[in-house]
Order: sequence, then structure tokens, then C-alpha cells
Amino acid sequence: MVIGVVAGVVLAGLLVLIGLFKLMWRVAEPNEALVISGSAHKTEGLGEGMGFRIVTGRGTLVIPGVQAVRKLSLDLNETMLSVDCVTQQGIPLRVKGVVIFKVGDDFVSIANAARRFLDQQKMMPERVHIVFAGHLRSIVGGLTVEDMIRDREKLTGQTRAACGTEMEKLGLIVDSLQIHEIEDPTGYIKNLAMPHAAAVQRDARIAQAEANRLATEAEQTAQARMAEATRDSEILQAGYQAERDKAAAAARQAGPLADAAARQEVVVQETRVAELEAHRREQQLQADVRKPADAQAYEKRTLAEAERDARISAAQAKARETELAAAAEATRVKTAAAAEAQATEARGVAAAKATRATGEAEAAATQAKGLAAAESARAAGLAEAEAIKARAAALAENQEAVVAQQLAENWPEIVAAGAGAFGNVEHMVLLNGAEGMSEMFAKALTMGGTGLGLARQLLSSMNQQGAAGQSAESRNGRAAANGHAVPAGAGEVPAARIPIADGDGDADRS
Repeated sequence: MVIGVVAGVVLAGLLVLIGLFKLMWRVAEPNEALVISGSAHKTEGLGEGMGFRIVTGRGTLVIPGVQAVRKLSLDLNETMLSVDCVTQQGIPLRVKGVVIFKVGDDFVSIANAARRFLDQQKMMPERVHIVFAGHLRSIVGGLTVEDMIRDREKLTGQTRAACGTEMEKLGLIVDSLQIHEIEDPTGYIKNLAMPHAAAVQRDARIAQAEANRLATEAEQTAQARMAEATRDSEILQAGYQAERDKAAAAARQAGPLADAAARQEVVVQETRVAELEAHRREQQLQADVRKPADAQAYEKRTLAEAERDARISAAQAKARETELAAAAEATRVKTAAAAEAQATEARGVAAAKATRATGEAEAAATQAKGLAAAESARAAGLAEAEAIKARAAALAENQEAVVAQQLAENWPEIVAAGAGAFGNVEHMVLLNGAEGMSEMFAKALTMGGTGLGLARQLLSSMNQQGAAGQSAESRNGRAAANGHAVPAGAGEVPAARIPIADGDGDADRS
């Protein structure tokens, strides 16, 4: 606890010392001087017993209550001069200017200024104006207007020299003295300038006239040169026009040739585009029509064959089942008859009945076999009728696919017929090489395209015959179901003859 108290006391003492130091320590700014009064001090250059101390640019200790500290500004000050003067010639003038001054940086100047302006620093510009106004009137009174106009620096120098001693006593120095304007209420300066202005105006008019003459001569010379240049230009233009006309004529002659060449190139490109378009359409037909049609026809044909095979299998299974049932029944009857015959033979009285029973059993077996055969024939007929119906429906829905399939199957013969168109040609001249040969062969093959219409007509007739065949097939199926025999080929559609166009456009192949 004692240590804490001692530490607190020490800390409080330090704080008091710091506070007293801050209270006693004063620092002078670069643009000010501290004037410390209250005790005798010795300042360099000022002698002893002055009664105050001057501090600039550093700090110093001041005893509060014993010494007083005041600041003296070392900043620049200015005062505007506007002084009414009379020259040596008796001409009244008003001189306007500005004086820039400040307190001197040496201790003597600071001491002189402190004694005179320490409490009246705002009065400095007014005091300086009074000093400069008196000396300026005195100096202007000894000069003429011409001297003031021609040598304004002389007026400035004499004024600064005359005020220098008084300003030094005040502790001030003049940084700048500028005479801005000299006003002349009587117009003396203006009249003084009129002869010179008239002479200058005369010289200006003479110079302007000379300049106009020279300009006219230059303009005439320039116009002559312009005419000469125009003549040379027109001659050159005529030559250039002749060259242009010649070039235009050549261009007009080259135009039809270029157009013909361009049209020829266009025809060639259009031909190639047509060939590519035909090839594309062929490929598109292969992809969009033939392959889907082949797939659909194959699907329907496969489904019809599967359904037919299923029905035939079912009919055969049923017929087999009936046959086995009849055989079983016949075996049972035969067994019973044999047993009965044995019994009759043993008894000797039932021989006739056993013989009769055996005949009835054989008759029943025969009838069962006939019924099974009839059921099998009926099922086969129904399956064949369904297959024919499915094929007729496929022909009705996909005529284009059937034609395309028939064309694909007979394509070798078509190609042989197209090549036959050139069989009797001994010599052939091709202008475009391999492309010309391909074009001639393609045109020969496309001549067979007229057979497509005949193929469609044939398909229509086949559809009608298919409908008639279906009716006959249904009748045959009913006849088979009733136990009647069906003649071979009665329900089949006659084979279609598809005309194939040869190179001459005639349908000579089926």
C-alpha cells in the first residue's frame, strides 16, 4: 500500500511538472516573433537593460505571473497608394501604386516595430501610406510629366530612397514598390501623344497604300498564273478524257464478254447444283420413303407370317389333339370290345354283340379322324386368307414402296436397258469428259421414269384383284370349314407384271 501511495504521489508530481512545463514553454512560429517582458534581459545587438527579450524560430521558458509574452507578426503587409500630386510644370496628376512591406527579420527592426506597433499592428498600412504619400508628392513636384512617363523607374527609386530612413526607424522594410497608373485629369498626357499619334497614323496610311499596291500587283500576277494553270489543266484534262473514252470503249467491249463468261459460269454452277440437288433428293427418297416402306412392309409381312404360322400350329395341335382323342376312344372301345368278346367267347352267347361293338368302335374312330382332318384344313385356309388380306392391305397403303422395291429388284435390268441406248454408237465425242458421260447416262436412265405411272396403274388393278381374291378366299375358307375340298391356287393373286422402261421409253420387261 505504501508503495502504491508513493507511486501515486510520484505520478501526480510528474503530471504537475508536465503541466507547469507546458504552461511555461512558448514556441515562436516561423512568421512571428515572441516579445517577452517583465525582467531585464540582454539581447545581442540591443545592449543591456532593454527590459524585454525577443525570441524567433525557437522555444523558451516563460514564468507565468512574472513575465508577459506577446506576438509580433512578421507576415507581409500591403497598402494601396492613391496620391494627388503636382509636377514641376504645375500639372496636377494622380499617382496610383502599391507598397508591400514587412517587419525586418533582425532584432533591431523587431525591437523598433515592437515599440511602435505591438498593440497597433492593424495600423501599419495606414502609417506607411502617410509616409509614402508625403515623399511621393515631394518627388513628383521636382519632376516633369515627360520624366515620369519615360522613366517611371526613376520615380520608384527616388521614392524608396526617400522613405528608407523613416521605414528603418519604424522597423519596417519595403519588399516592393510599384507605380501602377498615372492619371491626368487635364488631358496633358493625351495632348502630348497626339502629334506622335498623327505621325503614326500617317505612316500607317502610307504603309497601307503601299501594301495595297503590292497586293494588287500580286493579285494580277496570281490571276495570270491562274489562267496559265487553267489552260494547262484543260489541256491535260482533254488528254485524260481521251484516255478515259478509250478505256470506256474497251470496258464496253469487255462487258459483254465478261457477261457471257459469267453466264457460262452461272450455267455450269446451276448444272452442278441441279445434279447435287437430284442426288440429294435421291438420297432423301432412299432415307425417307424406301427404307421406311421396306421396314414397314417387312414388319407387316413378318407379322402376317407369324400369325399364319401361329394359326397353322394351333390348327395342327388341335387336329393332333382330336386325332389322339379319337385314337384313345377307339382303343378304349376296342379294349372294351375285346373284353366283351372274351366274355362272350367265354360265355359263348355274346359273340354277335362283340362283333357289332367292334364295328361301331372302328366307325367312331374313322369319323373322329375325318373331323380332325377337316378342322386342320379349315385352320390352314383361314391362316392363308389372313396372309392374303395383310398383303393386299400392304399393297394398298404402300404402293410407292412396292414400286421402289420392284425397281430395286429389277435395277440390273434397268441399267442394262439404259446402256443399250448406246449399243449402236460407234464414235462418241464428249465435251466435258467424265462429267459429260455421267450426264448422258443419267438422262438415258431418267427416260425410263415414265414407267412409274404404269406401275401405279398396275398396282390399282392388283388391289382390285386382291379384293376379289379375298372374297374367293373367304368363300374357300367357308367351304373348307364345311368339309369341302379347296382347289389349289383358287385364293392366290395372279403374279403382277411390272413394266420396266428401257432406253427408248418402251415398257418391254416384266
